[in-house]
Amino acid sequence: MTQVLDIAPGTASPRRSALMLDGDRFTFFGTTFSKSRKNFLELLRAGYRDYVVNAGALACMRARNLTGEVVQKLDEHGQRVFADEFTWSAHPDELGVSKLDVHPDPMKIATEASLFGCIRAHGFLRDAVIILDGAGQFRLADHTLCWIHAERLVQKLIGFNDQQRQALDVTRQLICWFCHDLKVCKRDPCRRRATQMRARFDRLFTRKTGFVTLDRLLARLHARKDELLPILDRPEIPLHTNGSENDIRCQVTKRKISGGTWSDQGRQARDTFLGLLKTCQKPSVSFFEYLGDRLGVVGAPTVQLLALIVGPA
Repeated sequence: MTQVLDIAPGTASPRRSALMLDGDRFTFFGTTFSKSRKNFLELLRAGYRDYVVNAGALACMRARNLTGEVVQKLDEHGQRVFADEFTWSAHPDELGVSKLDVHPDPMKIATEASLFGCIRAHGFLRDAVIILDGAGQFRLADHTLCWIHAERLVQKLIGFNDQQRQALDVTRQLICWFCHDLKVCKRDPCRRRATQMRARFDRLFTRKTGFVTLDRLLARLHARKDELLPILDRPEIPLHTNGSENDIRCQVTKRKISGGTWSDQGRQARDTFLGLLKTCQKPSVSFFEYLGDRLGVVGAPTVQLLALIVGPA
């Protein structure tokens, strides 16, 4: 069964960043000091502290254009598993990776790739699809772009004469019709229709409208065709991140009412209980009954462990 993982980044305070991982059966809130790819990968490895250089890590290094010499050194070295960040950091130093003054930064890429290797080694993200709003640091494994965020780029454009405004109106309408037909493909998958939609995508996003800014935007979207059309092969994937956007509203509301937290324990308690609340809502489990059962309230109904409710089907 395919697992869908929505990403909804937000700002929790002037110095902290909130990140929400949202699936069709769970919600997780994490408030940290960074929105970086490294921080995202550390959250995805679910408490494990090791760094692993395996096939997944090496593939990630190559995909991000890490120099072949560095990849070869890491691949040929006998040690593949490192217990913690300190042990891992010493390893590239021994191989001379950290001394290389090249772009992209080999140490940064190797560290992020080894974190991804840890995720793979522990069996996470095997069949998951990550839906993102376009932020590059979340572009990992199998992923797809949110169509609402992509379409919004066109909606934000402003025409300064009648010709440009007409070009925008026509393009917006064509994209709207295309998204409508994508929904039809989701409800009734068909290989022939999928082939037609791919050809139609090419025609739509390679159009020359005469509005230079719009044409450049369409070309950028066309270059991300593979990230916008996975739905044609996997119709279970949502077209947008509305699920995560809706779930993160409670965190934003809490912040507006109460502001930040005084301590890390308070931050962790807030994130944990908001995550439990949203996770309970997905299978229609009463959050108050769940808390009553866990806290041993007299007369509270028995509620099954959430790990069993949201576990693999």
